[in-house]
Amino acid sequence: MFVKICGITNEDDALLAVALGADAIGFIFAPSPRQIAPQVAYDILRRLPPGILPVGVFRNEHPDRVVEICHTARLKAAQLHGTETPEVTKDVRRRVGYAIKAFPASSDELQRADTWGADVVMVDAPSPGSGTTYDWSLVDAAPLDVKLLLAGGLTPDNVGTAIRRTTPWGVDVASGVERSPGKKDPVRLKAFIDAAREAAPVPYIGPDELPYDWQDE
Repeated sequence: MFVKICGITNEDDALLAVALGADAIGFIFAPSPRQIAPQVAYDILRRLPPGILPVGVFRNEHPDRVVEICHTARLKAAQLHGTETPEVTKDVRRRVGYAIKAFPASSDELQRADTWGADVVMVDAPSPGSGTTYDWSLVDAAPLDVKLLLAGGLTPDNVGTAIRRTTPWGVDVASGVERSPGKKDPVRLKAFIDAAREAAPVPYIGPDELPYDWQDE
């Protein structure tokens, strides 16, 4: 289960999220209580291990500006959280290297999300960034062949249920693990990551008895 911790504003929270097992951290450059400057994100990223996916979150920003910020901050992915077209999304992906396109769960466009050309499709609450939950059955409208990143009102208490209901590729959280906007709560952060891992479906690895022992060859 891929876990992204979004709304990172300081080095301590970034290091803690990584230490607890997060796969990605998100920096918000769109208007938000968690908005930070590209230079701040860059300074934080210099302290993180290379295996973490750093994501910049944008909303209806000019593509050139998205690419500029991603390159300045040394981000590896852009998350587009507005009304960006498939053409804009594909252009940003080509120049940044990795794109996440977010759709409100109530959007009629969700069923065509695979035509945006993003690496990952995020399904968020009808009011993105509000931290409110929604009817998870709306996620069923997303194409089956996309990497689905579930967001919107997730908390340590409900992430397990949400995963079992929607079987996403990954989950994303911001306010659900905070003690105040932009400041993570260590206890809630650990509980969220643990709950997401525990709820992840166990992959099928074949029968218990193998046809032969490779060590005998």
